[in-house]
Amino acid sequence: MRHFIALLLPLAVIAPAQADDAPQRAEHKITQSVSYMMLEPFYATIINGGRPSGMLMVAFGLDIPDATLRATTEHAMPVLRDAYVRSLLTFSATAVRVAQQPDVNEICDRLQRVTDRTLKKKGARVLLAQVALRVTH
Repeated sequence: MRHFIALLLPLAVIAPAQADDAPQRAEHKITQSVSYMMLEPFYATIINGGRPSGMLMVAFGLDIPDATLRATTEHAMPVLRDAYVRSLLTFSATAVRVAQQPDVNEICDRLQRVTDRTLKKKGARVLLAQVALRVTH
């Protein structure tokens, strides 16, 4: 038993030192721009004939050159996300049909209005990255 403990003692000393020497994982950046904030994609149910018939996915980011407005936006992000979801839910229930592509200009304009209204200031520009439909039957 003594030999077993004697063998484990050096390992206990070396293990924590090696954990600190592990290389840090690199953070993946979408862009080098400090003014760009990428948001997680938003999903909304598509209603057709009173029944759910698919999902609308909208991915976008915000370009905010003003550092003060960017800090305000980061602070207001929970409120912004809620406003985006509510707006996209209304849009998907009333304007999106499974048989046709949604109007991406209308989606972008809608998100821009929501952004300006929620922040109570212009200067955060919506940059649409992706719009996709998933149709279920």
